[in-house]
Amino acid sequence: MTRMLARVPLIVALAGILSATMYIPAFHASALDFHVTARAFFYAGTIFLALTAAIGLATARYETDNPTRSNLLALLGVFTLLPVIAAVPLGEIVRDASFLDLYVEMVAAMTTTGGSLFDPRLLPDSVHLWRAMVAWQGGLLIWIAAAAILAPLRLGGFEVSGDVGPQGDGPPGRSEVTTPQARVARAATLLVPIYFGLTLALWMMLVGAGQPATTAVIHAMSTLSTSGITNDTDFVEAGAGVPGEILIALFLVFALSRRTFSPEIGRERFRLLAQDRELWVAGMIIGSVTVFLFVRHWIGAFDEDRLTDTRAALGALWGSAFTVLSFLTTTGFESTYWDDAQNWSGFTTPSVLLLGLAVFGGGVATTAGGAKLLRIYALYTHGRREMAILVHPSSVANKRRGGVRFPRGGINAAWVFFMLFATSLAVATLALALAGLGFAEALTLAVASLTTTGPLADIAIGGRAAVYVVPDAAKLVAAAVMVVGRLESLALIALLNPDFWRD
Repeated sequence: MTRMLARVPLIVALAGILSATMYIPAFHASALDFHVTARAFFYAGTIFLALTAAIGLATARYETDNPTRSNLLALLGVFTLLPVIAAVPLGEIVRDASFLDLYVEMVAAMTTTGGSLFDPRLLPDSVHLWRAMVAWQGGLLIWIAAAAILAPLRLGGFEVSGDVGPQGDGPPGRSEVTTPQARVARAATLLVPIYFGLTLALWMMLVGAGQPATTAVIHAMSTLSTSGITNDTDFVEAGAGVPGEILIALFLVFALSRRTFSPEIGRERFRLLAQDRELWVAGMIIGSVTVFLFVRHWIGAFDEDRLTDTRAALGALWGSAFTVLSFLTTTGFESTYWDDAQNWSGFTTPSVLLLGLAVFGGGVATTAGGAKLLRIYALYTHGRREMAILVHPSSVANKRRGGVRFPRGGINAAWVFFMLFATSLAVATLALALAGLGFAEALTLAVASLTTTGPLADIAIGGRAAVYVVPDAAKLVAAAVMVVGRLESLALIALLNPDFWRD
């Protein structure tokens, strides 16, 4: 199967897979007697599957002169063109929506941004299942593309890392796999079972915790893809409560470091996890922010009569920890106790905190967006070294201090990325403001899109489906920024490099 898919262009193979998965929500809707929804997915899946099969047969013998460039262009096409296919069946289900709204909805899902232009309560569960499936497939593509396409090009955070992929195969040139097609096939063979197995395990655990099967599978796929998509059922309403949040928190760890889902097992893997600086930085951020929100209760002397309320204290502590972890991984789930945590700490502007967490982002080669923890750690170590030079100008640094050695030019690449990230954020904010949004709304939507944290827009702009009221021009800008945030500006600049197009 993998060899057969490798013979056709990557975007054609992915379009065929996306079309085939439309049968799943079709059967789901049919089982619930939603026949209009079932027919929409079934007909669209059949038509697009036949169309992609024909295109695949026509392009099976085509060989590009530059497979790496072709695969990078395919990634851009996946996030801009495949949402058109994904949005077609929704046009027959959500009749009062324009195709632009449906397209932006699917771009948000494919880029694992999440969020929604529509009130979730007005959409059937089969549509929510489809949104989660599209995001799940987009997350799986991120895993594979990071290992097989971005890593050899030193993009997507690998410009700071010394690894070729999430398996830690070593520097380029030492890998046994040389051709881009072979790298994609090998990464897919290695990562698909892990990704699918983790999703299946979380689904079964959530069902065991009390969630309905449909809600559980939506939450499971949204957790692994860090899309934060839900069918408007929180964890208490779904029957899982805090145990469900704990299970999701455990699986959100896979968005903090690529080493967490390495197929290697044994003592060496645990040693690498113990030394992983992305996990250390994530733990410091989560711990410090949670403690700050918890201790602020006494600093601000809020609700002094609740100082001895142990249940309220534990609820506030857990609500802060889970929500901080969720937004750090750019997922966007809110804890059931998040409101209690805000009341406990007296923090009246939580959107500022959540925006900052989303900008930090998760791990390299994971489904999380944002600036990435490894880049933050690289800049931290560089800043610490520069301050040490001020005191001891003739000192010699130990490059392996802390068990991490950054490649030559890695620190400069991190600075370049942050400059591009800040520039992209400024341009996106300006474009959204010109499209008719206020400054606060434009900045929030720009951060939400660039960090692929869609629920931020719902929280900061004003409730679920708040983005639906923004102008169409702003929706197009947001969709474009989602693609930039998912691929990152360095990859797009690589496509604009004239040397990249020369044979």
